[in-house]
Amino acid sequence: MEISEWSQIHTHILQLEHDGLVTRTFRRLDPERQEAVLSAILTEAIEKGPTSLNIKQVAARAEVSIGSLYQYFGNRDGLMTFTVALCGRYIQDTFAQYREILIAIPIRDGLAAYLLGGVYWGETQKALMQFFVRAAYHGESALQDSIVRPLATQMRELVMEMLAAAKTRGELRSNLDVDVNARIINTLMIALGDAQLLPYLNVYYQVYDEETSLEQVVAAVIPLLLDGVGVKDDS
Repeated sequence: MEISEWSQIHTHILQLEHDGLVTRTFRRLDPERQEAVLSAILTEAIEKGPTSLNIKQVAARAEVSIGSLYQYFGNRDGLMTFTVALCGRYIQDTFAQYREILIAIPIRDGLAAYLLGGVYWGETQKALMQFFVRAAYHGESALQDSIVRPLATQMRELVMEMLAAAKTRGELRSNLDVDVNARIINTLMIALGDAQLLPYLNVYYQVYDEETSLEQVVAAVIPLLLDGVGVKDDS
């Protein structure tokens, strides 16, 4: 599990303990053991789906006893509930960290950073990215409302805030429908980013190949978008 800021994760674990989703026993484990358990849960959920997660396999992957997992989470459902809550909060926090700067910088730079930053995060946080992909693209009903919808809403609203700020600065047309355009642009950003991260999607989208890089796509798509939403004669 490629989590660079374990102190940030620990803060969430403290809150989830307060909420009754994990026990003090887990919270008191050293970070390496906590990370091993979470990695095992995510790997099992990615391979088999959250509803088919095998707690024996999780224990084997994490190199802990089944009894220890029950001490940490109470039961199998508690184990998954904790993991979904922790991952969801961590991912949403990551996006929130860049909110103010993305809103403040010119929209041209903001959209490029939004796409490139999302791809970079997905490449460095592969376990979390794959877990979210499983939830989003495989129609895992158990995860739609708990992790997919909250993050998707946060992403769309961030793009909407970026456009609204750019409109206020005079970078975009004064009659621009911010909400509708944010939905379209965010969807395009997700498609371009996911095609880079998920080769099987690129087989269908055919965005990238040996001669077409992510950087080339960004250089082409940002002017294309700005031509549609940029400052023009309102008439």
